[in-house]
Amino acid sequence: MLLRLLLGLVLTAGAVPAHSQTLTPKANVELNRAWAAGYRAGFVCSSLWNGGGKPLDAIERDELTGIYPEIEPDVHTLKADVDDKAKRVSVRYRDDMPPRIAEWNGREGCVTLPIGAQPSTAISSEKRPNYDAKSWPLGDKGSSWPIGRALTPFDKVGTTMASFGGRTSSLLIVKKGKISVERYWGGHDRHTAQRTFSVAKSMAATLIGHSVLQGQIDVTKPAMIGEWQSPGDPRAAITTEQLMRMASGLTSDTAGNRSDAIYMGGASVRQWTVQWPLLNPPNTHYRYANNDTMLATLSLKAAKKKAGAPLDPAAFFDQLGMTRSFSEHDKDGDYILSSQVWTTARDLARLGLLYQNDGMWQGQRLLPENWRRFVTTPSGPQPDGPFGYGAGFWLLNKSQGVPADAFGAFGNRGQYLIVIPSRELVIVRQGYDDDKNRLDIAKLVEAVVAADAPSPGYSKGG
Repeated sequence: MLLRLLLGLVLTAGAVPAHSQTLTPKANVELNRAWAAGYRAGFVCSSLWNGGGKPLDAIERDELTGIYPEIEPDVHTLKADVDDKAKRVSVRYRDDMPPRIAEWNGREGCVTLPIGAQPSTAISSEKRPNYDAKSWPLGDKGSSWPIGRALTPFDKVGTTMASFGGRTSSLLIVKKGKISVERYWGGHDRHTAQRTFSVAKSMAATLIGHSVLQGQIDVTKPAMIGEWQSPGDPRAAITTEQLMRMASGLTSDTAGNRSDAIYMGGASVRQWTVQWPLLNPPNTHYRYANNDTMLATLSLKAAKKKAGAPLDPAAFFDQLGMTRSFSEHDKDGDYILSSQVWTTARDLARLGLLYQNDGMWQGQRLLPENWRRFVTTPSGPQPDGPFGYGAGFWLLNKSQGVPADAFGAFGNRGQYLIVIPSRELVIVRQGYDDDKNRLDIAKLVEAVVAADAPSPGYSKGG
């Protein structure tokens, strides 16, 4: 009798009721459609008004193709309504729900509102400064090397980009602080901003370093996450450095580079990231995770608030002349510095020059003297694969034909910033790669290094 009862329970548990066979897929389809609407609203908003902006047909071609297959069909069929005066994009996806909305702030880019949220009534009047007339690298004046130059050793790399794979939109090579190669494809130019994807993680590490210099945060101490401070919560011991090194030991419900609820759903950064439990002891396992970077940024924000200073990425970017870089945030003002920054190739090169110069900019120290060494030292658990990991930056120390001190910021769809201090080289590549066609970044960097040879008026780095 007991065996029969247990068998019945097993059969009942394993059976799938007829109604659930339709309800579960339908729920997924509806969620994907809501996320697709948020994706379209957010990318159209950011692409239209961040940096120099892009026309709608180019946004359709570049930003809304080659994306997650579960949302791409809906992204293509949904219509975006653009309110240019209010700087707002609305995408209706269901008759009984408000449209998905993204709103532009002239200083920090677009905010994608949560599913079901109504638009705000405010119209942004904020603006970023314009330094174009200032001398390079703060501005654009006198940026070419040298003015009226003949071909440089790197020009051949620029003309053979297709051989490295992927779909390139920009290539910038800076040697000894001067732009040696600058090429754009697909209608892009020096003022076209693209989403950084995970290059933003390296920007988060940079903002943290700036606050370390100011004495506002100690990354070796436990992260300042208020939700972890209740008695007995083991996460209270996780340090900001462990979050930066992807070594927190935390888990989540999706792969580490997917944060759909935040990126497409408009969910709160804080509510979504603080909830996840430990899976491993901190500093024992490497797990690439958007959440870790967003948590490190929350810790930075709390530390700066304690010191009486706001977290203001735009103000820091402006010091570097990165006036077309927009660090976007959620509806609560928490920055999505795991992915959601929009920037230009020249602005990325400016960030690279800050690291090439070991944290010095125009005679002013903006990062601690040892910060470059800190973010490029693989002192935590390491990923499998061809690249190492420091604290917010990838390491190319295992790549053939590449100097051991080469490091970089890597982002989805082929966004790369590479710094090689020993050669005084900064390489920026932006693109629209997809799963079928990706750039081989190690091969590109090897080619640039091979081209770094003496020629008239050109001296090789040490």
